[in-house]
Amino acid sequence: MGSIYKRGQTYWVKYYRNGKAYRESAKSTKEGAAKRLLKKREGEVAEGKIPGIYFDRVRWDELAEDYLTEQRQDGRKTVAWTERRIKLHLAPFFGGLRATDITTPRIREYVAKRLECTCAECKERFSPQDTCPECGSGNLEPGAENGTINRELAALKRMLNLGAEQTPPKVDRVPHIPMLRENNVRKGFLEHGDYLNLLEALPEHLRPVVNFAYRTGWRRGEILGLTWDRVDLKEGTVRLEAGETKNSEARTVYLDSELMALLKERIGERRLGCPLVFHDNGKPIKDFRGAWERACKESGIPGKLLHDFRRTAVRNMVRAGVPERVAMMVSGHKTRSVFDRYNVVSPEDLKQAAARQQAYLEGLTGTISGTIGLGDVSGSHKGQAQVGEITGAWGGSRTRTELGSKGF
Repeated sequence: MGSIYKRGQTYWVKYYRNGKAYRESAKSTKEGAAKRLLKKREGEVAEGKIPGIYFDRVRWDELAEDYLTEQRQDGRKTVAWTERRIKLHLAPFFGGLRATDITTPRIREYVAKRLECTCAECKERFSPQDTCPECGSGNLEPGAENGTINRELAALKRMLNLGAEQTPPKVDRVPHIPMLRENNVRKGFLEHGDYLNLLEALPEHLRPVVNFAYRTGWRRGEILGLTWDRVDLKEGTVRLEAGETKNSEARTVYLDSELMALLKERIGERRLGCPLVFHDNGKPIKDFRGAWERACKESGIPGKLLHDFRRTAVRNMVRAGVPERVAMMVSGHKTRSVFDRYNVVSPEDLKQAAARQQAYLEGLTGTISGTIGLGDVSGSHKGQAQVGEITGAWGGSRTRTELGSKGF
């Protein structure tokens, strides 16, 4: 049995678990508070749970470090991003908190804070508006996007779940974490004419990169990191080994005649000591945002991204009749949901749909004919209906319908 005693003016409780005595302060000068705490702890012991005193000692910082350790051990490619997000946003808000103090209302408070604008002049935070209510400055930094906040909340949720999964657990109960609504449908893509214009406006060393991206839908890093030991012109294939792709799965692409010609040209551009297929006079291609933005502006398509070719390639393959599963293997999409977001519909697709519908309707041979009369409203049959006959496309009477004069 447990007991209650005092140390100075503060009550303490004593209880046993597996024959070992535990002592805990009730943090109160009232005996009733101590009795309630003792009853709670004895109930936890009776249910086989670890007494809550353990969970009260666990801090968010410990959970965050466990989460980062898991990320590093799994070889996640997003470790640097995760560390930065934790340091800049999660740690300033949750740092030092007990795990038991991370509740749904507190999480909602964090979300509200991340959505707020910040004044670059006086660093005040406020709801989104045109000017700072404190200093009147218009030099504002907008709040975070919903998708960004959701990624941070996902990291927080994993921290808490990881703590709950350990033996013994560090977290007794994972609170509900509400996620924000986000529109993650990707819309950027290029029509074939845009692609040709952009190709002409780009510097010479970037044209092969764009050509390869347009036809394969590969990611920027996968293309720029492609080496000659991954190319087999005899078999007409290019492959990426497991661990070299974003989803860590190996991938093989068979080359069409255009890509074969492209890679044969690249052989003539090989440089001693440079294993890369795509390079700038023997040097790796790194940041080319300036050249890209200028080319897009000259082509009349400002704001486009190299990643838009990823969506474009997926759409083109589906249009060409390539099975979706095969298209996913070529572009390297692992999940169906991501692939669906990339298989976008352009205004041109909608125009073609309207044209096809019109051609279909015009091609129908069936007609609906017949006359519908009201009859002589001045005669003795005023208000009575005439019978209209609807003739089907195959000829003959299909149905007879009575139409009352009040129906018009």
